[in-house]
Amino acid sequence: MDEVLCDELLQTIFLLLPPSSIPSISLVSRRWLNLHRSITSSVILPHPPPPPHPLPHLLSRYPSLTSLTLLLSSPHSLPTLLSLIILSSPNLLHLRLLSSPLSSPIPSPLLPSLTSLSLSLFSPPSFLFLLSLPNLKVLSVDLVVPSSSSQPTIVPVSDSPTADLPLESLTLSGILPGHSNLSWLWRGCRHNLRRLRLKSCEGTGDEDDDESFADCLQRLRDLELRSCRSIADRVLLLAADRCRSLSSLLVYDGGSRDGLRRFIARCGPSLRVLDLRLPLDLDNGHLSAAAERFRGRLVSLRLQSCCLVTGEGLKALAEAVGAVLEELVLVNCDVVEREPGLLTSLGQSFQRLKRLDLSYNEFLLDKEVMSMVVSCKGLVEIRLRGCGGLTDASVVSVLKHCLLLEKGDFMQCCRISSEAVGLLIENSPRLGRVFVEEGKVLDTVRMRALRRGVQIN
Repeated sequence: MDEVLCDELLQTIFLLLPPSSIPSISLVSRRWLNLHRSITSSVILPHPPPPPHPLPHLLSRYPSLTSLTLLLSSPHSLPTLLSLIILSSPNLLHLRLLSSPLSSPIPSPLLPSLTSLSLSLFSPPSFLFLLSLPNLKVLSVDLVVPSSSSQPTIVPVSDSPTADLPLESLTLSGILPGHSNLSWLWRGCRHNLRRLRLKSCEGTGDEDDDESFADCLQRLRDLELRSCRSIADRVLLLAADRCRSLSSLLVYDGGSRDGLRRFIARCGPSLRVLDLRLPLDLDNGHLSAAAERFRGRLVSLRLQSCCLVTGEGLKALAEAVGAVLEELVLVNCDVVEREPGLLTSLGQSFQRLKRLDLSYNEFLLDKEVMSMVVSCKGLVEIRLRGCGGLTDASVVSVLKHCLLLEKGDFMQCCRISSEAVGLLIENSPRLGRVFVEEGKVLDTVRMRALRRGVQIN
């Protein structure tokens, strides 16, 4: 049988197999192993690799490789390692290095193909290695606390000439107030940076060079602050003053009530997406201010665990942006459980709504969901994960009224039966993906869904 199937047919079959079946391929024959390697685009490898094969030899087995993750067990010269990888995998687009590679201040030879790089480091590198990556668009650097008191030696670059970096998306995690060597990076990002994500940061680098950080914000479109309480207010005010094109803001677990209120009052007119998880720092005052500031402009409102918000604030915002809002997320916001009829009112205001997420509102009742979807007939996505109080009636209502539905999430809804799930899968005309427990999908339903191209996760 192995000899009857040509290489191209086998490779096509491999691409259709579920991930759980992939490890078994190598056990069939050496031919199957080599054919699968030839079409593999993403791998995770240890470095140094187990003897006797060096890294270039291992990488040569994957000619179609575009994404690589290396688990580093010892420090390396970053430019040397990058050169070695690119020479062995010329089609590589995304690289992730996990551990503590040392960064030489001397740029390596140009590596033009790499567009995405993710690093895990013990302290900020010199970042001069970025000069060797002329097409790098996405950079993620996770600064981790070392297990010992020893720190990698970093050569200062404050006097190095500034270069315009091609970076469009930058993610930094774990910056501490004492970390240096970031000013050069901020200056290099001032022309092209469009997305900035800061995670668990207590500073923005060199404390005496705040202007370099402020300059890199000018052309931002997306700003994310996750668990950055000590710097959130300052960054928000700088963004409000410097960002003229900011369209999306995410703030999780950080900032203060006054800081957020000042941002709303001073931010530019381009903001379209507001994503907040501020349990004790967001109240109706912020929603009223947002209603006034973003009237007729906000297309996405995402709130998580915002326990101080009431129906009054949400209704005020609905009145201001109801004609344009396309996405509403109220995850673990008990206001939808505390105030009966609130979802009915919101549904009547948000008639252009396309995406609705009410996940993890455990005591949400069927009648609330049913009354909302009656008005929101244009929904293409609905998420009800973790809503343990919902029953089959909600699913039937979604099926009846949401004829454009493409994606639904009903995970952890213990009172929704397999019959209701099967009814939705088989009768929703545009459905393309469903999230539900495996045991709630009958084999016959799964087979018919597969033929229709419906993904069940």
